[in-house]
Amino acid sequence: MQERVEGSSSMRMFGAVARALREAQGASRERFGEYVGYSASQVGMVERGERMPSAQFVARAGEFLNARVAIDAAAEHLERSPHPSWFGEYVDLEAEAVSVWSYDAHVIKGLVQTEGYARAVLGEYCPMLDDEEVESRVRARLARQKLLTRVPAVSLALVIEEWVLRRPVGGPVVAKGQLERLLELSELRNVSIQVMPMRYQGHAGFDGPFTLLETKQRQWVAYVEGQSYGFVIDDREEVGNFQQRYGMIRTQALTPSDSVKVIEQMAGEL
Repeated sequence: MQERVEGSSSMRMFGAVARALREAQGASRERFGEYVGYSASQVGMVERGERMPSAQFVARAGEFLNARVAIDAAAEHLERSPHPSWFGEYVDLEAEAVSVWSYDAHVIKGLVQTEGYARAVLGEYCPMLDDEEVESRVRARLARQKLLTRVPAVSLALVIEEWVLRRPVGGPVVAKGQLERLLELSELRNVSIQVMPMRYQGHAGFDGPFTLLETKQRQWVAYVEGQSYGFVIDDREEVGNFQQRYGMIRTQALTPSDSVKVIEQMAGEL
């Protein structure tokens, strides 16, 4: 897992409290991690103030350490981001990633969404978000896109299911604008966009969408997201399985040039 040296003072404070309580209990990071649902390396990142602890981490840490009052008090000072709590670690990794490769089967990846598309997606959230929360999340989503123009350039590879592109999210005007955005990105040398055709009877992506990230240290992690949760996977064997799967998905999808033709055709129909 990528080693990080930055982090807010509140994260470092929380981590120091958690570590002191863990060591006072005589518990190893491995044992503590098993209880809170983190790997030993991820526990270390929290304790060094390099990773924002999830709500689940806070709750289970308080139970394991028999110090719920102290842990909750420290957690109250954590400076939360505009992103959902379970998404914070991924956002941090994405911002510094050397490579971002994803397979998307539900909606177009937030990293490349237009403002209109992002607002339409977040506007459908259930339970419903209030207008202020929607706008906060839209701004946060768009802020992530500075990665696309960063120097040095990130290697961005997207494989998108055809039906995702055909769904008129936000209406015809918004949907067309999103398709045109993908066409603009496809012209960049560091970006590869491929379409997985609906006509295919099967392919290697049936287990669902996921993202692979390569860190500055040339280490790979996987990210999987579901209903109101998401988690980063750093186990080498598991990440290797995701890499193998993604390699197969890319070979099964249309080539980038053929994908551009399909997207152009869809945009022309709107």
